[in-house]
Amino acid sequence: MASGVRRIRYAAWVIRVMIAGAAGRMGQAVVAAVAGAEGMEAVALADPTLADGFADVASAIAATRPDVSVDFTQPHVAFANACACLEAGVHVVMGTTGITDDQRTEIRRLAEAGTANCLIAPNFAIGALLMMRFAAEASRHMPKAEIIEFHHDQKLDAPSGTGLRTAALMHGDVPIHSVRLPGFVAHQEVILGGLGETLTIRHDSIARESFMPGVIRAVREIADRPGLTVGLEQILFGDESAN
Repeated sequence: MASGVRRIRYAAWVIRVMIAGAAGRMGQAVVAAVAGAEGMEAVALADPTLADGFADVASAIAATRPDVSVDFTQPHVAFANACACLEAGVHVVMGTTGITDDQRTEIRRLAEAGTANCLIAPNFAIGALLMMRFAAEASRHMPKAEIIEFHHDQKLDAPSGTGLRTAALMHGDVPIHSVRLPGFVAHQEVILGGLGETLTIRHDSIARESFMPGVIRAVREIADRPGLTVGLEQILFGDESAN
């Protein structure tokens, strides 16, 4: 861990959490999850649409001094938020997808240069992480694969961050097909084909609560993950292969 990092000592004090994008569907789920988690407290809700919240993360940081920011906003907002947090010494847990390579490079620079760390994870559902892990292993043994990912019709990016992350972990060139329809939350199939056989690995998030155990785990452990970490699987499985 970088010298001077303010460690989160769970037995000594409560982890002070800021939620950016607190009025959104994921943000509301995070607020509820933090409220129900032992040893942490939501000290700031940053969302310009909330009458009783903070308009931006800078004012929230100045007023409440959080330890960790959880961010489920739009990509351009999430990038600006991450920069403000890292420069202020606040750890970042980011679930927003659509961050560009250049933005990720800048986030990495700030995380490595300062005292705060950052996790960018396209998916926090434990089952989704297992799906990606199984797909990566299966792709070593089957010659071709394709991904179909299904999300609600309000999702802005396509392919999804989960689809892109899965393909990056797999062997070979893996096409991704995106479906955006009302009624879905987050679902993905990885279909692998071989001689006379197919293998389908599927994960379904039917409620946003499925992401919350992973979010809480990340909030608890981000202080011990120096620099930039990409993918919650590195915390769960110790997988450093594609950071």
